[in-house]
Amino acid sequence: MDLKSLTLLVEIIDAGNLSEAARRLKVSRANVSYHLSRLEQSIGLQLVRRTTRRIEPTEIGLRLYEHGRSIQNELLAAQESISTLGQSLQGRVRISVPSGYGQLVMSSWLLDFKRLYPGIVLDVMFENRVEDLMRDEVDIAVRVMSEPPQNLVARDLGTVRYVACVTPAYAQANGLPGQLDELRTAPLITAAVVGRQLRIAAYLAEERHEVTLEPTLISENFPFLRQAVLAGLGVGVVPDYVVQDDLRNGTLITALSAWRLSIFGTNMYMLYMPNHHHTRATSTFIDFILAQARSNG
Repeated sequence: MDLKSLTLLVEIIDAGNLSEAARRLKVSRANVSYHLSRLEQSIGLQLVRRTTRRIEPTEIGLRLYEHGRSIQNELLAAQESISTLGQSLQGRVRISVPSGYGQLVMSSWLLDFKRLYPGIVLDVMFENRVEDLMRDEVDIAVRVMSEPPQNLVARDLGTVRYVACVTPAYAQANGLPGQLDELRTAPLITAAVVGRQLRIAAYLAEERHEVTLEPTLISENFPFLRQAVLAGLGVGVVPDYVVQDDLRNGTLITALSAWRLSIFGTNMYMLYMPNHHHTRATSTFIDFILAQARSNG
């Protein structure tokens, strides 16, 4: 076994199937399959299990993958040390952040980071897609969820608290929702996941309740949702960071304050792939964002 064969195995397992590995390596699928078979023959053991859509490493395949990944990471770190010798911190960090949290909370952090490290290229995507979070071109994803995926490293950025809120004028004309079930029939303003029925989880003391919601105004753009609530169009169910200034100055008031509400999850997480080499730029970015989240928690 040589380093080239070990690198091939790492690429195959990372890609998840032979066709994707071939695309990444810019060779034919048959070429990848041939060299994998040769590697398995030389060892005398099966390294991956092939299915119609994916491959999964065997126990020995996973062990070899971990060794191969460690070697690759050390080589990349050595190359970076040489290439950045005597230079200011440089590199590229591509991140995917939620549209609301990214705009309303993280934007100032990202700008502060850029001021501190002008040589680092920040490539920021504002999106709420949950499926297949970590793609080739994304170094870090930030998402709200109750439980992070087991296949990713998850760093906790803090608790997400939802509030039900209205304008004082709306409350005077229509009353405040006093029971959780009243959210079913109220003109509701919130975000939703396309193709999924929207449910809100609510906790009173430690007792959990769940209600299906049918919003009358839906958007992934939280500043727009805030405008709609301020316009008196209904009851907003949004994260507290969207309307914290409005609640503080009395422009909006909360309903169901005794309840702890959650729609998409209870925590914000920074997610990235395990066993991948982090450039100095990426590691510096991760540490910076974690420090910002702790100081603003």
